[in-house]
Amino acid sequence: MSVPLISMFPAELSSLIRETRDGKIEKRSLGKTGEKLSAIGFGGIVVRNATAEQAANRVNEAIDYGVNYFDVAPTYGNAEQMLGPALKPYRKDAFLACKTGQRKKEGARKELEQSLETLQTDHFDLYQLHAVTTLEDVDTIFSKGGAMETFLEARKEGKVRYLGFSAHSVEAAMELMERFEFDTILFPFNFATWYAGNFGPQVMEKAREKQMGILALKAMAWRPWKEGEERTNDKTWYKPLPNEEEADKGLRFTLSHPVTAAIPPGHEDLFSMGLRLAVNFRPLDQKEIREIKEKGSRTEPIFRYPMET
Repeated sequence: MSVPLISMFPAELSSLIRETRDGKIEKRSLGKTGEKLSAIGFGGIVVRNATAEQAANRVNEAIDYGVNYFDVAPTYGNAEQMLGPALKPYRKDAFLACKTGQRKKEGARKELEQSLETLQTDHFDLYQLHAVTTLEDVDTIFSKGGAMETFLEARKEGKVRYLGFSAHSVEAAMELMERFEFDTILFPFNFATWYAGNFGPQVMEKAREKQMGILALKAMAWRPWKEGEERTNDKTWYKPLPNEEEADKGLRFTLSHPVTAAIPPGHEDLFSMGLRLAVNFRPLDQKEIREIKEKGSRTEPIFRYPMET
């Protein structure tokens, strides 16, 4: 399963259809779906614990930058409650993704119906298995009475258009891609996990082979918080890259791969930074690739492969 760590660089973006727009974030094709998504996605945590006015302002800001991809989950506190009304004026032009952490059919159905109601919509453009980590989870999902039964039924009913998953381990991601022809994968693709953790190259290679839509988490993450270190925000369990220059390099590392969209950290200031940076995106050049490889190789990654037990 090992893939040479630099196999994806120089960056190869020819597999993506890219649509650039002056003053807006570019759009990129999503696998075989025919959809085009903004290269930055709006993660629902951005509106967690926001007031209705703040939620509306944050959605409006994203729309102004050309964002059309919104992703949320029931586990994000009250994010669904806040995003539903804020997104409603733009729903017909938005690509709305949701997730379930339920692994059984009945629980997944209940969560799907509740999310549809809370988000004030009659369908999701993308519905995803959320944060699959273990092979036991994968087995449960595909067992008789597992969550995949709800996914397939909901697609047939028109309540979801595309099916995908998010995974937090290489092991789970590779197995999920073996078991089913998912439309999308949402996975941490980060410079440090890539170079210091051997976490990501093999997943991206397989997703590319299967022509899946590739969506990225943790592009602007740096490293784990150190013991006793003061935490600067309550919406990231990892330490984000420390300034705009470093965040730009991290984001560009991820978007220089055949990734449709990256979702910045959920803290509203970091999300706004991601919007600003993405407007001026350009792929990393050879000098920058060498520099980020060196930086990544000496950084403590937030994920590793094989998974630590």
